[in-house]
Amino acid sequence: MYQGKSSAPKVRANEQIRVPQIRLIGPTGEQIGIVPTKEGLRRAEEANLDLVEVAPTAKPPVCRILDLGKYIYSLSKKEKEAKKKQKVIHVKEVKMTPKIDEHDYQTKLRNARTFVERGDKVKLTLFFRGREITHADLGQRIVKRFIEDLSDVGEVERNDGLEGNAIHLYFMAKTAPSKKPGLKPESAKENRKEQTHAEDENQ
Repeated sequence: MYQGKSSAPKVRANEQIRVPQIRLIGPTGEQIGIVPTKEGLRRAEEANLDLVEVAPTAKPPVCRILDLGKYIYSLSKKEKEAKKKQKVIHVKEVKMTPKIDEHDYQTKLRNARTFVERGDKVKLTLFFRGREITHADLGQRIVKRFIEDLSDVGEVERNDGLEGNAIHLYFMAKTAPSKKPGLKPESAKENRKEQTHAEDENQ
């Protein structure tokens, strides 16, 4: 029987199963039915295997006689595969004020462009200090410029507008436009031939 710890992934097995009775599945998948937990442990020991809880929320819990080491390895493998399929997207914040100078603006823009191009999302926060809020139109102009300057690689995902003393926008990578049908290779060649012919006539 398995002697290692079964805490990761969290699996109860053997003496860790403390309910009075369980619904038991045999080592070949046969349904044995509801039995006392002690009987399940006895059967697992006789088969030189483990009694493993596979459905802890069921009433009574469902347990199966199997090799715990192999079962934990299988669960870990599935968990790793699931994580590989998950794409982690980070949200990077870029902060500005309405009085930002050109050099700082270009630096913030380059950073935002880098974030978007590598697949992250960008949160633009333009905050007003003190009485700057009375000139919100200055901030709106900067926001509009930032949207335009980033438009070749990113687009606005969400615009929360003015909240308190700050404007918040979220950008994501620009979705690729559907390809428009262009000239076929033959058509392009014919077009070039026509242009060459016209040039010869003009000479």
